[in-house]
Amino acid sequence: MLQTLPQHLQIAKVLRSELEKVEVIFSRQLQSDLPFVNELTGHVDRYRGKMLRPTLLLLTAMTVEGDPCDGSAISPRHRTIATVLEMIHMATLVHDDVLDEADFRRRGATISSLRGNEMAVMLGDYLISNAFHLCSTEGESSLNELIGSVTNTVCEGELLQLSNRENMELSTETYFDILHRKTAVLVGACCRLGAVISNAPDAVVDAADRFGCGLGVAFQIQDDLLDLLGDRETVGKSTGRDLETGKLTLPVLLYLESGSTEQRERMCELLKTRDDQELRRTLVESGAVSDAYAHAERLVEKSKGELSAFPESSGRDLLHSLADAVVTRNC
Repeated sequence: MLQTLPQHLQIAKVLRSELEKVEVIFSRQLQSDLPFVNELTGHVDRYRGKMLRPTLLLLTAMTVEGDPCDGSAISPRHRTIATVLEMIHMATLVHDDVLDEADFRRRGATISSLRGNEMAVMLGDYLISNAFHLCSTEGESSLNELIGSVTNTVCEGELLQLSNRENMELSTETYFDILHRKTAVLVGACCRLGAVISNAPDAVVDAADRFGCGLGVAFQIQDDLLDLLGDRETVGKSTGRDLETGKLTLPVLLYLESGSTEQRERMCELLKTRDDQELRRTLVESGAVSDAYAHAERLVEKSKGELSAFPESSGRDLLHSLADAVVTRNC
């Protein structure tokens, strides 16, 4: 039956099956002899939404291998490392909800709102420690080193963002540095590791990394736009948190860079008073929102260009489609 399906559908079916295996590994790794820990980690299962990171790793591996539709391109190591990276991502979400004082994610209550910040911080740490324990079972030091370096960079990005809260002099250069560190390097690592584990040539590995990093920055710009303009029920998590916690995002920075002295002073006042309704109106009417969205679209187009390093295949087509979805999503 599988062989009679169109190629794209065959790959999508194999990918779906492989993601289900990743979910099984994820749940099995977090099993504890303490019932309340299992209850908490069970709640984290609901945090998993798009599973973008394991999808990128597995799909990159399938594309490197030339679209075999029987699942032979995916090894146990691919599944393990995909799970490791998803655990690290989940840990960042749990910690982010503490930092952002968010009470809603994936259309439900956050760990921090249910059990308090202390429990949420420790649960995030538990996810990270389990991620590295799982990674160590592969017995490959280079994987541990790369993932450790990426995790360090993600933490640096969060610290850089925290240190620039309420900073009305924040430059777009620093903003993009924050996005690269806190989001892009992890997405890039997913694509890189999918290619590395499949023994792809160095040129393909590097192109996969650049594709993922560009996608990661575009993803975060879109995330920032959704936080600014989206409603909680549609986006599926607390919105307006960037404004509330003093994070300046790309539309604001573009407005501040291009505005007159009077306009900049007015924007700073809106940010200080947390007048979100007037701030949204100003950013939309000035074109700053559309300019930020256009920047994300350009990043996606540039990233898709990196896929020319891969041979033509249905897998490559799916990576193209996935990249486009990063800036068209509403959640």
